[in-house]
Amino acid sequence: MSLPPQLLHTLEGLKYQFKDAFWALSSCICQQAAKVKINGRTFRIIRVLGEGGFSFVYLVEDENSGRQFALKKIRCPSGNEDVRQAMREVEAYRRFKHPNIIRIMRGNLQDAINANSINNTHFSEREMLHYFKGTCEAIRAMHDYRAPVSTKANPAPSRANQSSAHRSPSQSPRHSEDEDDEMFPHPEGDADGGYSYHGPGSAANVPLMSKDRPQDDVVFDGDEELSRIQHEGNGNAEHTELVPYAHRDLKPGNVMIADDNQPILMDFGSTVKARIKVENRSQALLQQDIAAEQSTMAYRAPELFDVKTGVTLDEKVDIWSLGCTLYALAYSHSPFENTQTTEQGGSIAMAVMGAQYKHPSSAYSQGLKNLIDSMLKVNPQERPDIHEVIRLTDEVMRSLR
Repeated sequence: MSLPPQLLHTLEGLKYQFKDAFWALSSCICQQAAKVKINGRTFRIIRVLGEGGFSFVYLVEDENSGRQFALKKIRCPSGNEDVRQAMREVEAYRRFKHPNIIRIMRGNLQDAINANSINNTHFSEREMLHYFKGTCEAIRAMHDYRAPVSTKANPAPSRANQSSAHRSPSQSPRHSEDEDDEMFPHPEGDADGGYSYHGPGSAANVPLMSKDRPQDDVVFDGDEELSRIQHEGNGNAEHTELVPYAHRDLKPGNVMIADDNQPILMDFGSTVKARIKVENRSQALLQQDIAAEQSTMAYRAPELFDVKTGVTLDEKVDIWSLGCTLYALAYSHSPFENTQTTEQGGSIAMAVMGAQYKHPSSAYSQGLKNLIDSMLKVNPQERPDIHEVIRLTDEVMRSLR
């Protein structure tokens, strides 16, 4: 026997209220507080501040900064109309800026895409390219990362690459703490001073430096080439080498929108040294496992689905993901999330590996479409590097004036 829709709606509402009440009660009586992850940030729920018919407001604390916020949870049991009503409230918070009006934390590009889908709106081409170019500039800092190398001895091979050769495919792809020193730059550069560059013409052509190294010790040759670094007191010189890093999980959900409307790249949990030589089948399967665990399928480069032996994976995986991200900004979904792959049993992996996608009809320029197509090449060697992507983006932006 089926229940009347109105009764089902009431029961559904009671279920959510019970869950929220239980969550609030358990956070008060349990030793370990409840936590929630939003836009890559983890918040600890301290207590319930208030409740309404369809919402709860919690006092939460950011685990990293210790700052406290009011987190409002809005239930939308009636579907799209409730979502639209909730989004109107969100937009009101964003619209009015005043010391006596509560401020809202900006969301990410995926939130903006979702709002466009709900409201049947879209980004202007200029706005879309603004977000895209800022994201590209963040990726350029990773792809152009330079690490210091002593001139007295050749650097030892990467511990991460050495250890990967001895792992079996069944072992966890997670890295050990020892490998983290090799795989990831430390805050403000490596302990011995690592550098990221913004490229020619940028006003922010400044290296990332360790806290104990004065900036005056850095000497630049030309626009962005660091000729050498001198250590204070000992006179020893070191040269730098290019050590590109790949983000490996670029997507709209990992690009925050700051209060000044600038895109901010986040979630570096999948970041690795970009250039990984795959010498045997064991290493190939390991890289596939890592990608399957850490890289979102609809934005993952084709070479990470079926890793071949004898190849070198590199930073071009991010270029593919940038192409998917720009496509999503334009059309509200990844090029490989379509009716066939999401509703008709098609395979996203097969669509990606065959670069099977189409541009929906739109008012966007042919230059924008060509930019997307240039990045979505199955062969990574045919994709532009990040500098060329930025150049092409500037070209499209100039054509809009």
